[in-house]
Amino acid sequence: MSSEKTRESKGVQEFALSEEDRRSVTLWAVTCAARALPLFEAKAPSDTRPREAVEAARAFALGDRRTVRLRTAAWGAYAAAREVGDPAAAAAARAAGGAAGAPYLHPLATPHQLKHVLGPAMYLARARECAEGDDPGVGDDEVRWALERVPPEVRVVVARMPAGRPGRTRLGALHRQLEAGLRACGGGYR
Repeated sequence: MSSEKTRESKGVQEFALSEEDRRSVTLWAVTCAARALPLFEAKAPSDTRPREAVEAARAFALGDRRTVRLRTAAWGAYAAAREVGDPAAAAAARAAGGAAGAPYLHPLATPHQLKHVLGPAMYLARARECAEGDDPGVGDDEVRWALERVPPEVRVVVARMPAGRPGRTRLGALHRQLEAGLRACGGGYR
């Protein structure tokens, strides 16, 4: 399927998504999650699951195949998030889990898939602001940091997706900021 075409499948519209698109999304996810890792490791230095997730995702972004190791690493990072007992560390582990899950992005034109693209950057921002006394200015700065590092290919992928449906939580606000920033230089949903 060309990058300009979409099709209907079982009532859900699909968009073009290549393996290279997944690698670009994953590379950006790794960039964001790696920045958050020290916040987790400061609270749980012996728990390597989030770092393993980031490293597995990095390997995929650089050319490795999708394997069960990625899924296992993603679930391990999410388990670490549930167990750590610190909001900043938990958000950092969720960023790592999202990075390891990025290679499994589906070409379904749904708001849920957009959340998978934005998740590692959202959780990076949330982790950093939690670590600084829940200061939303810190999170806003992290959103800007993440947007400055997004590959152009990720903007193209996001432009193919429908608008998100973020909630009214702080994560929803971060989602809106990231989505607006990614769409600012790209086209709309096709």
